[in-house]
Amino acid sequence: MFKDVIREITPLTQNDCFTIFSRKKTEFNFPLHSHEEIELNLILHASGTKRIVGDHIEEIDDMELVLLGSNLPHGWFTHRCKSRNIHEVTIQFQKELFAQTFLQKNQLIYIRKLFDGAKRGVAFSRETIETIAPRLLALDKKTGFDSILELFSIFHDLSISRNIKMLSDTTFMKEQVSYNSRRLERAFDYMHHHFSKELTLKEVAKVANMPEASFSRFVKMHTGYTFTESLTDIRLGHVSRLLIDTTHSIAEIANKCGFNNMANFNRIFKIKKGCTPKEFKKNYTGQRVFI
Repeated sequence: MFKDVIREITPLTQNDCFTIFSRKKTEFNFPLHSHEEIELNLILHASGTKRIVGDHIEEIDDMELVLLGSNLPHGWFTHRCKSRNIHEVTIQFQKELFAQTFLQKNQLIYIRKLFDGAKRGVAFSRETIETIAPRLLALDKKTGFDSILELFSIFHDLSISRNIKMLSDTTFMKEQVSYNSRRLERAFDYMHHHFSKELTLKEVAKVANMPEASFSRFVKMHTGYTFTESLTDIRLGHVSRLLIDTTHSIAEIANKCGFNNMANFNRIFKIKKGCTPKEFKKNYTGQRVFI
């Protein structure tokens, strides 16, 4: 998978809790890549830059802060950015720093949810960035235990911040997502295995052993999305993977993933991804696409 994504070997060693880079640059010239380490990336003065995280493509504003999970493909590209004074602060750390046994503690419930979201990539609101950015810019001035305390404090504040946005679709990386509900996990597991055929709310609600109306509310309460939106995201995640890793035509891929109406598929894809399927594939591969 991801044959066009470079595997980066970061300078972080087993003896480091984390590493931090603070760079001034005039352009983005590092290709689409992934790495084992979790990454928090602050970018200032780079309006018009194109950001790719998983299967999410977006043009960024003049400041942004993104948390990226392990092995999640990502990259920033100059695109329409005219700034010659870009400032990028990158913090990388191994996922063992926040091991699952540690995150399961009751006091860390919000940080646990934050790192679960990082598997898809998390973008923070401008209000949060304005609060956190000065602390990130000053973090390389701290040393030893003080630096670790500050980093943990930053992640705590990020975990309780408002208006965060998940970027990549859940199915794109095939990461297991915890819904804290056996019924919901059964239902979503069923949706993941049968997304290519027509699925109804009634059918999936039966898997969860719940009445349709109750199940519909249950999905919305636990995920923030309706049943239809959740199913669409699952299908789009598989579409994105096939666009990148196969030579199938866009029409074939849409049909394989449960989209039987091309006009509707193209409309939904453009709304969700901000680009057409053809443009999405080109962003990853630069290859000619067969319609």
